[in-house]
Order: sequence, then C-alpha cells, then structure tokens
Amino acid sequence: MGRPALHQFGQQLLPALIIIMHNQANMKLDKPYLLFLGDAPDELAAKTAFGVFEWCPDDCVGQFQLPGCVPALNLPSLSIRHAAERGVKTVLVGVANRGGVIPSTWTPPLVEALNSGLSIANGLHTPLDSIPEIREAAQLSTGELLEVRRPVGALQVATGEKRSGHRLLTVGTDCSVGKMYTSLSIAGEMRKRGMDVDFRATGQTGIFIAGEGISVDAVIADFMSGCIEELSPAGTSGHWDIIEGQGSLHHPSFAGVSLGLLHGAQPDFLVLCHEPTRTHMRGLPEQELPTIQESLTMNLNCAQIVSEKVEFAGISVNTKHMESAQAKNYLHHLEDEFNLPCIDPIATGADAIVDRIQRT
Repeated sequence: MGRPALHQFGQQLLPALIIIMHNQANMKLDKPYLLFLGDAPDELAAKTAFGVFEWCPDDCVGQFQLPGCVPALNLPSLSIRHAAERGVKTVLVGVANRGGVIPSTWTPPLVEALNSGLSIANGLHTPLDSIPEIREAAQLSTGELLEVRRPVGALQVATGEKRSGHRLLTVGTDCSVGKMYTSLSIAGEMRKRGMDVDFRATGQTGIFIAGEGISVDAVIADFMSGCIEELSPAGTSGHWDIIEGQGSLHHPSFAGVSLGLLHGAQPDFLVLCHEPTRTHMRGLPEQELPTIQESLTMNLNCAQIVSEKVEFAGISVNTKHMESAQAKNYLHHLEDEFNLPCIDPIATGADAIVDRIQRT
C-alpha cells in the first residue's frame, strides 16, 4: 500500500508558520525546530512531535530525549548546545501527555534552551511561565515562550445559526486514532483536485502544522462551540472547511470537547476514525471501546441537532499495527458492512472519501 508524500502537503500549509490564536496577536515561530520528546513512554505520548515531523520534516533539525524516553524519530538526537550550534531557533514541545502537564524533569533542559537564546513553543495545558525557573530564565533570554493554548480576546457563545459553505468534521471511537491525519489527508486530496478548501486545526499539533487554529480544549466550556463557529465561519458555496476533531463522544474524560466541536462545526459530513487493535479507551483500562455502529449512531444523533442533513462520508482506520493483507481485508469488510468508503489516510490516502463527497 503506497504512502503519500505527506511532507509536501505540510510544506504547502507552512509558508511562514504563523499561529493565530483566537483574536491573539500573531505569534511567529522561528524555524528550524528541535523536537522535544522529554521522557515520553510511547509514541502516542509524543504524537505532537511525530505529527510535525511527518508533515514538516524539512523544518526539523533534531530530537531531544531524556533518559527513559521510549519513542524516537528518524532524526539525530541532539543536546541543547548542539541544537543551538546547528541553527535551531525554537524548541517545540512535542509531547501530548495526559493532563497536559510539564514534569519537573523537563525544567533543566528547557531552562538551558532559554539560556542558549532559543524560543520554546508549548502546546500543553501547563503554561511555561507558571514554572519559576523557566519564567526567570525567559526574562533574561533573547528567546520567547510561545503558548499555543492561551486564547485571549472576546469569546462568543454559539448560536447554531446555519452558515453557508461546506464543512467536514472528523470524529473518533477514541482519542489519538488519527483524526488530524485524516483531516489533513482529506484537505490535501481536495486541494490536489482544485477544490477550495481550508484545514481548520483544533489541537496543538494541527496548529503547529497548519499555522493557525484554536486549541479547543483550552477554551472555557461555554464558549467551545462558539469558537469553532468563529474558526469555520460562513463561506462561499464552493468552499470546504475540513475541521480536525478531538477526543470521542464515548470517552468519559474528553467527551465534552468532542460534543462542543460537533455542535460548533455544524458539519455536512462526518468521517469516523478508528484504531482496531485497541482493547480499551485510551488511558482508561476499565473502559470498553464502543463499536463502530455505536459511534456512527451517537455522532449522527448529536450532529443532527445543528445539521439535520449531516451524513457520514466514510470511515478512516489507523492500520499501523496490522499486517498489510490483514489491513486490506479489514477495510474491505468495513466497506461491505457499512456501505461507506473505508481508508487508511497514510497507507491508501483519502481519494475514496473525496470521491463520495463529490458524488453527493
């Protein structure tokens, strides 16, 4: 199964990498980057670093790992000093851990980065300047602390009023199942076909890749749907917004974010994302995964509150942990069972889903 040239699409999305956070002044991230993996226990915990490297490899000089870090990128491992010597401008925190915390073990290398004149881009919930040592180092550094999860300005409550243009939202059976990759792949395929399309990022990794967006899980609950209405405003009749989904309606920890996104997106189409080798919900060993049918039904029911004619455009499956033949058989089985195009955005691309959208 062929692998699309993801980084080429990523480069098209990143002419200058300006992050615009909900009425926030432009925040410029200077390239190139050192991807900070910290002491991540697995690849999913470092999904931000993996996503940025996957889509924007030419902007990444190296990786930084602490003792005990399990995942590794196909990049040289660099010390902070060596990274600065190689021209790195920004240390990009590439970890997305549970709760979005910055452990104390990260403080020394982040302080060293600031002492070396490097900026730090952070997408975690814990702000860098809440840590005294980092705050003090930043005050003396030529580098900057760049917080993706710090929305400012006037927040708006959603109205649910019908908006022009077209919208597709990716949803999931669980967290970290490929909603961002699926969204980027669909937007890339639409762009290849000459369609008028924007990728709308709603999480820190997507924002780092796309250059703009709103980290929806950092928005006060009452305003989540409203900020997505603002992120994806009314458009022309031929315009498409592909909106990156977050979490899962079935996940007890994050369903609130998923529902806020669903209502704010007012989608014409949904794409369900799934990882078939999971045995339980991410981070919750006692919580069973929903079936695909349960997820299809629940997402449709919730989406119909704001979009009566919403329908599924397909199912996107992360088959990374399956053999090629097994993955092909699984996708064919799902297509037969649900009468929907079924893809792996990395292995097969998103052609079949875009085909269905264009036929509808």
